Amino acid sequence: MLRRRHLGRVSFAEADDLQRALLESSDDYLLLFEHPPTYTRGVHAKEEHFLVPAESLDADVVTTDRGGDVTYHGPGQAVAWPVVTVRDDPSSGRLHVTMMEDAVIATVVAFDPEGVLGRVGRFEGYPGVWARLDSEPHKIAAVGVRTVRNARGERRTLHGVALNVETDMSRFAAIVPCGIPDHPVGSMRSLGLDVSEVEVEERLGEELARRLGGEERVARVDRSPSTMSDERPMIRRLRKAGVNPDEGLAINTRKPEWLRIEAHMGAEYQSLRTLTEDLRLVTVCEEAGCPNIFECWESGTATFMVNGERCTRACGFCLIDTRKPLTLDPSEPARVAEAVVRLKLRHAVITCVARDDLADGGAGAIADTIAAVRERSPETDIEVLISDLKGDPEALQLIIDARPDVLNHNVETVARLQRAVRPSAAYHRSLTVLARSARAGLTVKSGMMVGLGETADEVEEVLVDLAAVGVSIATIGQYLRPTAKHLPVARYWEPAEFDDLAARGRRAGLAHVQSSPLTRSSYHAREALSDATPLSLPTRR
Repeated sequence: MLRRRHLGRVSFAEADDLQRALLESSDDYLLLFEHPPTYTRGVHAKEEHFLVPAESLDADVVTTDRGGDVTYHGPGQAVAWPVVTVRDDPSSGRLHVTMMEDAVIATVVAFDPEGVLGRVGRFEGYPGVWARLDSEPHKIAAVGVRTVRNARGERRTLHGVALNVETDMSRFAAIVPCGIPDHPVGSMRSLGLDVSEVEVEERLGEELARRLGGEERVARVDRSPSTMSDERPMIRRLRKAGVNPDEGLAINTRKPEWLRIEAHMGAEYQSLRTLTEDLRLVTVCEEAGCPNIFECWESGTATFMVNGERCTRACGFCLIDTRKPLTLDPSEPARVAEAVVRLKLRHAVITCVARDDLADGGAGAIADTIAAVRERSPETDIEVLISDLKGDPEALQLIIDARPDVLNHNVETVARLQRAVRPSAAYHRSLTVLARSARAGLTVKSGMMVGLGETADEVEEVLVDLAAVGVSIATIGQYLRPTAKHLPVARYWEPAEFDDLAARGRRAGLAHVQSSPLTRSSYHAREALSDATPLSLPTRR
């Protein structure tokens, strides 16, 4: 199975960590994206090929393990990285490069029926793909590949090809591109073709998939351009993603029987409410309007929310307050630990608001809370549900080093609907956060909603991707619209459909899939950890 993923704009560090996580997948992957401004050094790079000091460049500068010299990546460039199994043969790398070059040549020719770029192909003695070979050769695509063995001993590929479509060519003036001083670089647009990166990336994906072979499954994030409209931004984004909000359920639509919940405000519920008020704690159960609050609180279980109660993001599904956040309270970790002790919790769930206003995204405060609970209640399993921390690996490492028993980060929805549902986040970034956490040896968990306009096959693709990057536990629940200002519900999924999604997740390789209409991230969290953690393996170290 070849799984083609169009990811949008991805930093080199995130793309690199994602491709390395996918090395262990039993499926082949084709990742297509563009980078923010980035200069990369290959294994044969010479420092003198930076014509200005690397540290003075207004771009990321990255040393990589791919072949080749110095080059530039940036917006308007179609990058394709196949992570695929090749023959265990010394010649397999060269054959793989040839296949990618052939795909690039076919892509460029398809957009140039009039021959504006002249002859396009290989230039003897020089790597990559070239245009105007019969006059003044211009390099339009760079290729850099490495093959490595995964844990199963299979030879897999890393890195790939970068095709200049509508790239800012002035950026190449800071380097000797690919170590070639005697021939210029060009882009499809600079050489005379009126093309867009999105269109070329799509065709390049098709040409590569044709050559890589096998059944293909495709998922892509929405990259449609912004347009003016009187509609609210979240509704515009939903339309662009292919969902008609006018066909959604009205806010006053009667819920089906399986979504109706009877309130049980017994002694345990009242006791926990008193405790949270006494310790001045915020629970996501209340802030997010969780439908399971009565069941969980009656059993003495709550999910504590740290870093305040105001979020710096405004996701289209979430009820949490988005006013300007307040200063962090240094006593909050100790108060959470006190609540865990008083409740005698065997499994504590700690979540957080997104704090993009903080240098570490609030990661340090989460780590402090883990440490405080460990000190007061060392036998309690700790699960944290975190934001993406803007993809900052150093911030994430603060939480990893605190060694929670479960690290949870929700992908929330399918790739196509990411911009509509959570415009400040990204599908690739969530996968990378999860991959980095799994690589560090943590038990990793993620969750999503249905009912926003996705299909069952799209949900399955998410579950496959989660398993591929090392996720063990997944939760799937029905989206319930908090207010008329939030995204509409496209439809209510039936219980049998949730059972089907759970089966698909297990087939994908997930150890535990909690899938039901009322499932939320921390629902039955302790049972999920038990299923996902072999008895012979410790969950912390």
